[in-house]
Amino acid sequence: MSYGETPSQTVGPYFAYGLTAQQYGYDFTDVVDPVVAGPDADGEHIRITGQVFDGNNDPVNDAMIEIWQADANGTYAENPVDVASTGFRGLGRCGTGTDAQNRFYFDTVKPGVVADGAAPFVNVIVFMRGMLVHAFTRFYFADEAELNARDDILQSVPADRRDTLIAKRVETRTGVEYRIDIHMQGDAETVFFDV
Repeated sequence: MSYGETPSQTVGPYFAYGLTAQQYGYDFTDVVDPVVAGPDADGEHIRITGQVFDGNNDPVNDAMIEIWQADANGTYAENPVDVASTGFRGLGRCGTGTDAQNRFYFDTVKPGVVADGAAPFVNVIVFMRGMLVHAFTRFYFADEAELNARDDILQSVPADRRDTLIAKRVETRTGVEYRIDIHMQGDAETVFFDV
């Protein structure tokens, strides 16, 4: 018996309808949205923002970015009780198609260090048209240079490519933003990890 291809085996995208429904105006709720940490979560509240660019360096209007991160103390949320009591979910999803400039954003807190010898980071998964398998990367923080210099995973990346993983801190009138773009191909291609 053949069941045919599943959405993850075809070129989609199906992300807007199935995974970021409210963002795109569908009338059912999302399990996860771009708000990773509520206003009562401990830590420095930040926004992570950027764009996804294709091989022609054009902004992608139908990508979906998913992040997973530790809280300000370096702890991952493990169950719904933790999320309810701390206001920190640790997981977020955002599509690029509802913003005029095709940006993604996440409202969160700056993560703490999860292990000795590591720098604060955010795990990132990129889903996009034409990709049969999603891509994995990380965001590190430019203002953590000392810890970044000791992070084993970041240091395993060739020195001339590390900046593709570093989010720049910008003070805005609405608060702290970390800005980073994801380049899928080309000279500025983001480092992706084989996990």
